[in-house]
Amino acid sequence: MSIEHTTNTAPVKMTDGAVTELRKLISQQEISSDYGLRIGVEGGGCSGMNYILGFDQKKEGDSEYEVEGIRVFMNKAHGMYLAGMEIDFRNGLDARGFTFNNPNATSTCGCGSSFSA
Repeated sequence: MSIEHTTNTAPVKMTDGAVTELRKLISQQEISSDYGLRIGVEGGGCSGMNYILGFDQKKEGDSEYEVEGIRVFMNKAHGMYLAGMEIDFRNGLDARGFTFNNPNATSTCGCGSSFSA
């Protein structure tokens, strides 16, 4: 099993709010350095595809990036759906949680966690 190790420019961006929240989660949950943030997509949701965002170990077929000191893993096949996407964290009265601004999405659902491309 070969696992490629790259540090290319990440195809996704994170706002300062997202980076701050991710660093807080890494510290609070004592996430091991063997883990990174997995960003991806999966079939399902009301618009066709759901976003994946969570801590995981690197798997075969993953590309690895570093965004503001945070290890990021992404399956190479997901890049075409996520290129140019911005991840933000909102903590307000109208919304709380991670949000996804994806220029590849042709439609999104009301909750913002599902899209079609």
